[in-house]
Amino acid sequence: MRRGLSKTHERLLGRLKGILLSQRGIDEGLWEELEEVLISSDVGIRATEELLSSLRKRAARKGVREAQEIYSLLREEVLEILKGCEAPWELDPSDAPQVVMVLGANGVGKTTLVGKLAHRFASEGWKVIIAAADTFRAAAIEQLEIWAERASVPVIRHREGADPSAVAYDALEAASARGYNLVLVDTAGRLHTKGDLIEELKKMRRVLGKRKEGAPHEVLLVLDATTGQNAIAQARIFTEALGVTGLALTKLDGTARGGVIVAIARELGLPVRWLGTGEGIEDLLPFSAEDFTEALFGPS
Repeated sequence: MRRGLSKTHERLLGRLKGILLSQRGIDEGLWEELEEVLISSDVGIRATEELLSSLRKRAARKGVREAQEIYSLLREEVLEILKGCEAPWELDPSDAPQVVMVLGANGVGKTTLVGKLAHRFASEGWKVIIAAADTFRAAAIEQLEIWAERASVPVIRHREGADPSAVAYDALEAASARGYNLVLVDTAGRLHTKGDLIEELKKMRRVLGKRKEGAPHEVLLVLDATTGQNAIAQARIFTEALGVTGLALTKLDGTARGGVIVAIARELGLPVRWLGTGEGIEDLLPFSAEDFTEALFGPS
């Protein structure tokens, strides 16, 4: 976690230290500087305003007068916010096969995430099967099969250009017939503003639900951390249209904008399930508010 968030940590911590770990009192100038740092770290305007309002009240309650005392209070506030979206997804073997539908905009890393999830659950002893329901992107199926081979799990595929819902349905059929616990459905990337593409995902949800009550059991939206505040706009539209149940934040290792997760937690209240922290098959972590806060601010 610390390695994956190193860029965000260095940017945020470096600027905060300059403001808070100095011999100065608390005044309006301090709060304005804090606001600027948080917004520039992609915490977001609304989340920053709420965070600073709460921080001011906490500081007043505790009688804090020195800037350096604000640092630990800020850490506590961020941890409190993040705990609100800490909710690990757990596979329910009594209702197998479970279906996880993975969706998101183009280029956010869905296929890579599916491969990492397959590896993780298969390593824990679950029987996993993947539906290659991205039938439009060139070489998408081949890319997924490479990941599946690394994870030692099978892939259900159709020809390029086939109906994605048919692929998802066949994968669920195969899982039911062969005693698999988990179906991971890799969908094509699509712009959250394109209504016809969203309708296609809605169809897939309906098809899966007709084949098995309660499916998909998880609608996992993948967000690219490098996009900052745009990730929140994507999450809102996908959630309204498709009932997103959990989030995965990818490419944290390649950005200093990891603070967006605070904005996501504050503004959306959606559970953050997974963090992608690198290119390797093992570089996937379940979200932990304590671990994330420590990676941002250091030990308490």
